[in-house]
Amino acid sequence: MNDWLDLEKQCAECKRCALWENRKNAVIGRGNKSADFMLIGEAPGEEEDRQGRAFVGKAGQLLSMALSAMGIEDDKYYICNVIKCRPQNNRTPYEEEIESCMPYLDKQIDMVKPKVIVLLGNTAAVSLIKKNIRITQQRGTWDVYKGIPVMMTYHPAALLRDESKKIDMWRDLKNAWKKLQQMS
Repeated sequence: MNDWLDLEKQCAECKRCALWENRKNAVIGRGNKSADFMLIGEAPGEEEDRQGRAFVGKAGQLLSMALSAMGIEDDKYYICNVIKCRPQNNRTPYEEEIESCMPYLDKQIDMVKPKVIVLLGNTAAVSLIKKNIRITQQRGTWDVYKGIPVMMTYHPAALLRDESKKIDMWRDLKNAWKKLQQMS
C-alpha cells in the first residue's frame, strides 16, 4: 500500500472478514487527504455503502453542519471509519472485523499525517485507544495514538437518538479544533 489508489484497490478487493459478502462499496473516506484534522467513526451506514463515500447519511450530514458552523469546511479535514464495509443492519462491528480493517486505517493515518484526531463514538475509541473505554464517561478527554493527540466524543448518530448530547459534542469538536490551532 504505497498510495491512495493502492489502498482503495485493496479495500475494494478485501475479503479479510465476512463483511465483503454484502457490501456494495468499500468506503475508504473523504475530504482533504493531507488535512491536519482527522475524524474517525465506526463503520459505513446504508447510504455510505450505496454511494461509496464516508459520512454522507443523516449522521454525516449532521456532523458536516456542525463542523461548517464552526468554520471548519470540507477541505480542512479528512473523515473515515474504522471499518470499510457496512455491517448488516448497522450493527456494531465485531472485534475480528475491526482487527481485519485496522491495517487499512493505520495506513490512512500514516498517509494523511494528521496533527489531531477526533474519534467519533465508542467503537472508534475502543479500536484505537483501549478496550475498556466508555465514551459516555470519557468523551471530551485526550489520549494519544501513534504520537498524535486524540479527542474522544460521541458519534453523530448518537445525537440523532439523543439531542441532549449535541452540546457536548459541539464542545469536544471546538476543543479539538482549538488544540490544532494552538499547534500550528
